[in-house]
Order: sequence, then C-alpha cells, then structure tokens
Amino acid sequence: MIRIRGIRPFPAVRRAGTAPASEKAPDRPSRPAGARIPRRERWPDPAHTRRLRRMLPLGVPVACGAAALTWRIGLPDEHPESLGERILAGVLLIAVGSGLVVGARLRLHRELRRVRAVAEATQHALLRPLPPRIGGLALAATRLSAGGDLYAAVATPYGTRVVIGDVRGHGLPAVSTVAAVLGGFREAAHDEPRLGGVLRRLERSVQRHLREPEHRPADDGEEFVTVLLLQIGADGCVLALNCGHPWPYRLGGDGGVRPLSTAEPLPPLGLFPLPTELGIRRCARLRPGETLFLHTDGAADARDPEGRFFPLEAVLAEAVTGPRPAGGPTELIASVGSQLLRHTGGRLTDDVAFLALHDDRARVPARCGETPRRTRRQPSAR
Repeated sequence: MIRIRGIRPFPAVRRAGTAPASEKAPDRPSRPAGARIPRRERWPDPAHTRRLRRMLPLGVPVACGAAALTWRIGLPDEHPESLGERILAGVLLIAVGSGLVVGARLRLHRELRRVRAVAEATQHALLRPLPPRIGGLALAATRLSAGGDLYAAVATPYGTRVVIGDVRGHGLPAVSTVAAVLGGFREAAHDEPRLGGVLRRLERSVQRHLREPEHRPADDGEEFVTVLLLQIGADGCVLALNCGHPWPYRLGGDGGVRPLSTAEPLPPLGLFPLPTELGIRRCARLRPGETLFLHTDGAADARDPEGRFFPLEAVLAEAVTGPRPAGGPTELIASVGSQLLRHTGGRLTDDVAFLALHDDRARVPARCGETPRRTRRQPSAR
C-alpha cells in the first residue's frame, strides 16, 4: 500500500468521533450520555419561539377548518345532512371566524403596544429629567401618559425660564412636534434677552416643522401647540406669556390657592400669527414658601365614570392645608397624581403633565422687575 505524505483523509469518510479536537465545535460542551439537553439549546434561535407564539391563535381555527373541510369532502354526494352535522358545521364555522378575529385583534394589540413603547422611549429622551434645584428653586415634574405634553426648565442669565405645553394629537406625530418645540426653547432661552423673543423663536420652529415634507398632518388638518412661558427672576418676579394654555396655580404660604393670572391668553402656536404686541404679563412676586403648580389641560378635563370633572384647585388646597400636607414639589405632584388616577379609575383619556416650582430661599425685598442691590457698607466711626 502506497502512502503519500501530507495528504489527510477526506473529512467525509472519517468515522464518527475521529475528528481532531481542534476541529470540534467549541460552543457545544461535552455532555454525558443520557444527560438532559437545556431548553435554550433545543431552541437555539429565539425567533422560532416568537413565530410559534404568534401563530398559536391561528392554530385552532385552521385545524378546525381543515377538519371540517376534510370531513365534508369525504362524504358522498347522496349523504343526507342530519341536524347534528349541521350544528357541528356551524360550530366549526364560528370557531374558525372567532379564531381569525382573535388573531387579528392580538396583532393589532401588539402593534399598538409597540407604537406606545416607541413613543414612550422617544418622549423620555426628549423630556429630560429635571434637576431637583435650578436657579435657587426646588422643582419636580411628572407625566402620566406618553403623547404631546412637554415641559422644560433652564437657568439662564435672565432668570429661570420654564416652558410647558400641549401638542394637539397623540403618538409619534405629536412627539415629533414636541421635539421641535423643546429644541427651539432650549436654544432660544439662552440667546434671547427678552421673553417675547423666546416665544417668537418657538413660533418659527413650529411653523418650520409643520411645513416639513416628512411631517404627517392631522386628520382634520388642524395642528397647534399650546405654550406657557415663565421667567422667574432672582428677585422672585414672574413674567408670563401664555398661548392658549391653562394658567398655573399659585400656592401661597398661608394655604391659599389662586390662578397666577386671569388674563386672556394669546392664540395657540400654529393657528394664527403672533400679534405685534405680545403683552407680557408681569405677575406678582413669588415669595419664600410659595409654589407655582403648572399643568396641562388633561388634568382639568379629566372625568370620573359619572362625568364629573377633576377638582384640581380643591385637590391642591387639600394637598397644602390638609392633615398630611405635601412637604415639597415631589410630594405635591405625587399627591395630585394619585388623586387624579383615583378620580378617573386609572383611565386617562388625555395626556397629563405636572410641574411644580417651590421657592424655599430667602431674598432681599425688591420691587418686581428690579435686581436687588447690595447696600454699601458704611465705614465705622473711630
């Protein structure tokens, strides 16, 4: 027999178990005979399991339909149908139809959950978590559903500037408009020395976004954004510009709850051009111990199963002067949020957002709009 050096046997003719150790699959550990194979190795690809789960709702109706069709084809033409056979055929037909309807409903439910998850993740990235303190104020914010609500607060050389708004609509189209508004605010809040300049920059951002080719308009073609802008100076003076948004509540240190203003707001952004004179509201100073509670219209419009509106002002008064008063902005919005969910039975029909700013600092008294001046130290007489 002639042997040629350097020539190895062809792998296909090797006997089982004679392959070198270097050629064995490294990801398949050796297992003693009779050992149980783990489930994850029996199903190496999780996609198979997901496909089977999606097909399970259709398995029963398809099997019933196939059985009924096979049984009916196998009957001779002259075979008379009895009452029981007709009932059985009707039951199988109902089972097939019900299974198809259930399968379609489950697919729609999965798609809705996926869209909500994407909108939730996108809005969470847009609505950045607010710091516990900003510009000398303690603040907290929350939202109870994903959609078109927005809020932000930044410390600028001109004071603490806050925005809260509500985009008409829900889902991903509303989230894209939220991104346009928040992006414009975070840039303009630091650049514009006047609050009116910030609002005009927001109007241009909204108009530019609505004209984009990839923007999907609403079904009825009516799109707008309600916006409330606040500027809180170092002396506690509050300047406000309101475009169709509910006015915030001012919670006094004595337990009183009253709106920050009762003036007529401007039209929402996107409906009409802004007027030449914006009419900035110069509100009363925010004093130590007082709180501003900002909210969207989803809170005031929420109803219980009997159709009664949520008493937001009364709930705020109870949260401040009740037997267990809220200790800060975080506790305040948590208390109001729990009362809202209890009032509606956990079913909200609109997006809801809360933002609370609490002034817990001591300041030198000054007139609203002025910057407190330091008093010059008088030399001591010696």
